[in-house]
Amino acid sequence: MFRKKISLKNVIFLIVITVLIIPQTRQPIQVLLHKGFVLFGPSVIKDTKQASLTNYNWKLKAEQDVFNFEGVKGKVTLVNFWATWCPPCIAEMPSMQALYVDYKDTVEFIFVSNEDHETINQFLNKNNYTFKVYNPLTKYPEPFDITSIPRTFLIDKQGRIVIDKNGAANWNSDTVRKTIEDLLEQ
Repeated sequence: MFRKKISLKNVIFLIVITVLIIPQTRQPIQVLLHKGFVLFGPSVIKDTKQASLTNYNWKLKAEQDVFNFEGVKGKVTLVNFWATWCPPCIAEMPSMQALYVDYKDTVEFIFVSNEDHETINQFLNKNNYTFKVYNPLTKYPEPFDITSIPRTFLIDKQGRIVIDKNGAANWNSDTVRKTIEDLLEQ
């Protein structure tokens, strides 16, 4: 009779699959895996391929107030679509917070989620994040074609989308900081 030898690779594979199936361990492991992708910053779109915002007609609601996206016209703006349950979103949030702390007075940060404010606030407080999060009240402008999250756009003062990143990234990278500094000088 032929007996198959159990290899270490098979045991490790079974442990990984089992841990990913258990709901309490799935999200932390996925976040950890996505943090590996967050080592890299997003790349800047070539000038000839940059889309432009022509319509700023978009209303958003923070917990207490309504925000008109029209107010960011002529400003360097970062728009991030995310959710508290999304592992790649969670993985990139520390870099977003670091960028926000350094540029909150010169760059408009618009964090957008469809979740209720109670859920969002619990997440923000638990992680010591200090940025404001908005819920969309109206449909976003056409260039923000969101099919998955996280999705982040960096927009220059003329409304050109300089960075359009789908998925997790290191938003506190030297590339992003240099890009923002260049945009602020324009």
